[in-house]
Amino acid sequence: MARKVLVLGEVRDGFLRNVSFEAIGAAILAADGGEVVGVIVGESIQSFGDELIQYGADRVVTVEDAKLGQYTSDGYAQAILAVIDAEKPEGIIFGHTALGKDLAPRIAGKLNSGLISDVTSIEEAGGHLVFTRPIYSGKAFEKKIVTDGVIFATIRPNNIEPLTKDESRTGAVSSLRVEIKDLRAIIKDVIRKATDGVDLSEAKVVIAGGRGVKSEEGFKPLKELAQVLGGAVGASRGACDANYCDYSLQIGQTGKVVTPDLYIACGISGAIQHLAGMSNSKVIVAINKDPEANIFKIADYGIVGDLFEVVPLLIEECKKLKINA
Repeated sequence: MARKVLVLGEVRDGFLRNVSFEAIGAAILAADGGEVVGVIVGESIQSFGDELIQYGADRVVTVEDAKLGQYTSDGYAQAILAVIDAEKPEGIIFGHTALGKDLAPRIAGKLNSGLISDVTSIEEAGGHLVFTRPIYSGKAFEKKIVTDGVIFATIRPNNIEPLTKDESRTGAVSSLRVEIKDLRAIIKDVIRKATDGVDLSEAKVVIAGGRGVKSEEGFKPLKELAQVLGGAVGASRGACDANYCDYSLQIGQTGKVVTPDLYIACGISGAIQHLAGMSNSKVIVAINKDPEANIFKIADYGIVGDLFEVVPLLIEECKKLKINA
């Protein structure tokens, strides 16, 4: 059954986030031969429309307003609801990001619609779209279908493959004028903590440290390995609680959920709260001095040893591989 599906293109720091392109891939599956319409909300965002089309959107609708320069759930909801009212889609796909997790339930509530959150795969079965999502901190999965109303889902980053960018694709990029009014909160300025390298939630490689790194200094070899592999650095809650690193790096049930192609856990015991945030990684490598550490139960590869001896060897070997590649 062909459907019109809206996809939210999420802009951050002057770039479209990768999950926006993954959401287009999901929308193409959901559209089943129908139309995929990208939606971009913000200030000075017209130029991003062509990129969404190159990744598979058929056309793009933008909503620009100075009041949308910084994200607020109130302002973005007004803009997106206006697009939904104009387009009347059968499906809506957001990324399961901080923005998506905040915005999607609000819009679903306004539409009196159901919402399937944190989707990791979409398939067709029995004439229905089947959405798979993890439950019980990733220990099990459930499958859901929508039998009535708008299909509304958020997708977990790094799980649904985006289409290959095709710069020859063209499509219409139109603008919808929406009056953004009665905002209950106005953000004057955003002060971010400086972070280098790849976005943790979208990284294909994650090097994570636990209490075993022993200090803030102990994260230095992990950062070097991440740099060599083009990845990001993360941490367990224990490492954050011990002030070895900032809480923005925390992975787990109360932190970020990541699903990279490669996850290297250094000095992490494997508490259930941490496993909830990374157990669906495609390949897991664990480095720990304790052969009985819980992390080894889910690891694809385990190295029993001192991370301060093992990680430098990994850095050296990875550099050799890059030179010989």
